[in-house]
Amino acid sequence: MPVLDRQDDVYVLDLGDGENRFHPGWIAAVDAALEEVEKADGPRALVTAATGKFYSNGLDLDWLFAHADQHADYVVSVHALFARLLSLPVVTVAALQGHTFAAGAMFSLAHDFRVMRADRGFWCLPEADINIPFTPGMSALIQSRLTPRTAHEAMVTARRYGGHDALAADIVDHAADEDAVRTTAVGIARAQAAKAGDTLATIKARMYAPALAALRDTADPLG
Repeated sequence: MPVLDRQDDVYVLDLGDGENRFHPGWIAAVDAALEEVEKADGPRALVTAATGKFYSNGLDLDWLFAHADQHADYVVSVHALFARLLSLPVVTVAALQGHTFAAGAMFSLAHDFRVMRADRGFWCLPEADINIPFTPGMSALIQSRLTPRTAHEAMVTARRYGGHDALAADIVDHAADEDAVRTTAVGIARAQAAKAGDTLATIKARMYAPALAALRDTADPLG
C-alpha cells in the first residue's frame, strides 16, 4: 500500500512496488495521503514515486469486472482522486521510474511536473487499443495538460513514449537516469515548497476549472 514520508518540506508518497493499480483500497490510501498534505501547515510540496517496474498500470480491471455493479461509483472515485491532485494547494511532482499506463498516466498528468526515467519504461494511454473509451472527465484532464497535437496522438494512437520521446512531446518535464529520477523530483518540489497555500489553490482552481468541473460531475461520470 502507498506510504507517505516527509523529508523536511517535501512529502514523498511511495505508491508501492507492484503494478499500483487503482484498487479501491489503494485509492483510499492515496486520497488520505493527499488530505494529510493538503491540511498540513507551512511550506510543503509533494512527490509521488514508486518502486520497481511500474509507476502505475492504471485501473484495477480485475476488481472492476468482478464488481460491475459498482462501475459508476468506482469511476467517480478515480475522477475525485484526479481532481484532488490537480487542485492540491502545493506543488506536485511525479517521479516516473517505471511504466506509467492508462489511469496511471492520467494520474501523472494531474501533477504539476513529471520526471521520467530516460532509458527504460513507457508512458502510454492504451485505451484505443483495449477498447475502453476515455470518460469526459479523463478527456478533459488529458487535454488540459497536453498540447493538442500530443493529446491527439496519445489518445488516438495509444503510442508508447519512452523517456526522451515523452520529453520531446512535452508529456514530461525532465528525463533522468534511473538513480536520479526521484532525487530530481524532490529537488524540483523543494524549490517550490514556499508556494503552498491558498493563492496556489486559487490559481490551480481557475486554471483548470473546466477539467475540474468534468472530473467532479457525479451525475453522468461515464458520459
